[in-house]
Amino acid sequence: MRRRIFLCLVAACLLIVPVGAEPIRWVDFNVGYASLEYALEQDIATAEQEKHISWIDALALAACRTGGKCGLSSVKKAVSDLKGEQDPIERLGEASKYYDYYHQAYTAALGGLVGNFSIFSEGQWKSQYGLKAFSPVAAGYGYSHCDDFGVSRSYGFHRKHLGNDLMGSLGTPIVAVEGGTVEAMGWNRYGGWRIGIRSADSKRYYYYAHLQKDHPFADGLQEGDTVQAGQLIGFMGRTGYSHKENTNNIETVHLHFGIQLVFDESQKECNSEIWIDAYDIVRLLSRHRASYRKTESGWERVYPFADLDLEEFPK
Repeated sequence: MRRRIFLCLVAACLLIVPVGAEPIRWVDFNVGYASLEYALEQDIATAEQEKHISWIDALALAACRTGGKCGLSSVKKAVSDLKGEQDPIERLGEASKYYDYYHQAYTAALGGLVGNFSIFSEGQWKSQYGLKAFSPVAAGYGYSHCDDFGVSRSYGFHRKHLGNDLMGSLGTPIVAVEGGTVEAMGWNRYGGWRIGIRSADSKRYYYYAHLQKDHPFADGLQEGDTVQAGQLIGFMGRTGYSHKENTNNIETVHLHFGIQLVFDESQKECNSEIWIDAYDIVRLLSRHRASYRKTESGWERVYPFADLDLEEFPK
């Protein structure tokens, strides 16, 4: 009898272990540009309204209905439902069990891109809510790119391309998409001179590779430094594909830009890393680019910036 009671208690304990206790092991990020843009615009438009529509809430709701495809029509419906009086999560029925997964996944991918920030312009700080992350390429510098995520690579070993290549000119200033900590900096045989920056919430690891020979990094930047969104971190080049440091072995000047999601520290530097297709995120970020000018003393940011979700309001 005691054994039966013990087994029942064990079973009861197992049943109350929360779903999602284990970290997410894989994310298939299939949110296209049009859906990202619409969800973002609705988020910004309702920021000061009583019912603020978070773009992540809208995308997660749409993903539950479409298996993660998130077409524009499904996102529009999700936004409409979120504006309504009824709880749209309850109306999902059986599909509601996937909501937490998609919400966690999209929060990890997009969580630091939108919020409160201030820019110093015309002699004063101007605060606003919106897209606070920046394009990795500074304003005034042209580049081209295509959706090349997953394309085959053969140097070293046969593998897939886990980033988005932005083709541009040698020496183009490269900036941090988000604020965070410089977690890796130096030479890598595949990426050449490269920088890895972890976001403030630790969920995103941004990888900037193939930086310029001889002068790859912004002056004074060091591993362990805290950087702002839009801060100059390096310069576009074509280094890499060599064990020998400072070697130009890449045919075309470009920035390899990658986004890795980290739900658990065991997912860093392993064979089960989660890299997502950054192409449409880069397209979205192109509407917000950091401006720099070169002076006698070095590069200077034209419009000083403060992330008000991470920093105090500047004096």
